[in-house]
Amino acid sequence: MDCIVRKGTPTDVPTVLGLIRELALYEKAPLEVTNTEEDMLRDGFGPNPAYRLLVAELDGNVVGMAIYFIKYSTWKGKGVYLDDIVVTEAMRGQGIGAKLFKEVMHDAVSMNAKQMHWQVLDWNEPAIRFYKRYNCDFDGEWINCKLNAHQLIDLTK
Repeated sequence: MDCIVRKGTPTDVPTVLGLIRELALYEKAPLEVTNTEEDMLRDGFGPNPAYRLLVAELDGNVVGMAIYFIKYSTWKGKGVYLDDIVVTEAMRGQGIGAKLFKEVMHDAVSMNAKQMHWQVLDWNEPAIRFYKRYNCDFDGEWINCKLNAHQLIDLTK
């Protein structure tokens, strides 16, 4: 197996969105995906990209992806937030996720990031085992908060 990890391109977006939908199904939230190809093209490949995309390719087919972006901490400075790593179910356990994760770490180091953050669902044991191999810190102190698009609109009227 000769899997390569490379920067994603606009032509990868339809396949990447398929991987995102596959992840949503796995995470029992298939109706939560509202992102579109148009959104991803605008947000990732315009003049001010909101995210970075890596894809894992095997025999010319995209079988995995990582989406991440630069974040900023008032205490630590520049960091990287890994939003998702997805490997298509048929290819899991082949080391593809590790290649993607390591490439995100390399990019974080190259931009002098002081830390890297991500989330994992508390029931996702395969993902938890994967991240434990990297000796990362699992933070039980912080509570995740969010406002959805409707709340943002309502609260800014």
